[in-house]
Amino acid sequence: MAVKVLIVDDSQLVRDMLTEMLSGDPGIQVLGGAADPFEAREKIKQLHPDVLTLDVEMPKMDGVTFLKNLMRLHPIPVVMISTLTEKGADVTFEAMDLGAVDFVTKPKFDLHNTFEDYALEIRRKVKIAAHVSRPMLERQYARYVANQSRSPQLLESSVPEKRDVNAVLPKKAIQPFAPSSGPKLIALGASTGGTEAIKEVLLRLPEDSPPIVITQHIPAAFSAPFAKRMNSVAAIQVHHAQDGMLIERGNVYIAPGDQHLMVMREGAKLVCRLNDGSPVNRHKPSVDVLFRSVGQAVGNRAVGVILTGMGADGALGLKELHDQGVKTVAQDEKTSVVWGMPGESVKMGAVDYVLPLEQIAQKILELANRA
Repeated sequence: MAVKVLIVDDSQLVRDMLTEMLSGDPGIQVLGGAADPFEAREKIKQLHPDVLTLDVEMPKMDGVTFLKNLMRLHPIPVVMISTLTEKGADVTFEAMDLGAVDFVTKPKFDLHNTFEDYALEIRRKVKIAAHVSRPMLERQYARYVANQSRSPQLLESSVPEKRDVNAVLPKKAIQPFAPSSGPKLIALGASTGGTEAIKEVLLRLPEDSPPIVITQHIPAAFSAPFAKRMNSVAAIQVHHAQDGMLIERGNVYIAPGDQHLMVMREGAKLVCRLNDGSPVNRHKPSVDVLFRSVGQAVGNRAVGVILTGMGADGALGLKELHDQGVKTVAQDEKTSVVWGMPGESVKMGAVDYVLPLEQIAQKILELANRA
């Protein structure tokens, strides 16, 4: 059965363009468009869409206010259409907090050679969103409400050639630190639904936590605003990783959206290294690259974590860590927006603990403190 989509955007040109893109997939049926949230509300009642695409900035009522009302009263999977601006990024991440499944950047009118790539991206994300259940959306909104009382204040892109981790970081003999010495490190990977899942983990960590390196599949323009947003809500310090940055306790390092993040050992210290090599598993940054580098740099002094995400990136790397004696954790199916990456990791025998999202921070601290 085709996924029924309602397009909510104040621009007729954008509505027409998204209609053309989505209608090119026989598995998607575009029900129509709405120019503002009030029109969207009436069409939702009439047409019963499976998924909405929702513009971030609209007249009469902004997209986030509309999304908040929607998730409170009638949860529907939503893919946000976001502008490539700092304001657009901030609003997009607030929408992900509220329960939006994913986002894409707003299409340009001069796409020319990239039209089909963009169309493939938005079709894929709409289809993923259609599988997100109402109970999952209700739980996400409940977490958002709970977070308002405890905190001060959500990507896969086009499809490049598929390569494995060896294209960037060949496997080599491991020389880990001795079990009783050297830096401890938590390595975490995520994709679809991961921006909010990462936030949930970071909010539960104290400011003196062991260092954490993170690869989240996210467009390049949004990784720095995401790191900035996480730093504003977490007790631990969160950075947009830079090449050569020293990895220290009490700090989190998030991969840029267009470069692989690797951990390298320099003497007794660990540093971030950025790599502009080929996409791995069609992703740059890739979780497999991060995990392999961690295994080569610290061996069993690490803890490996895989959160919600589409596909299998990270499963192989987590298995390599597990085979080295690293303790590993995966988010469970019930709390994952998409149980692709964690599910594949479990199938491969790469996971020691499968836990709901709210229990992961405590477990990884426990494991890191005895690593």
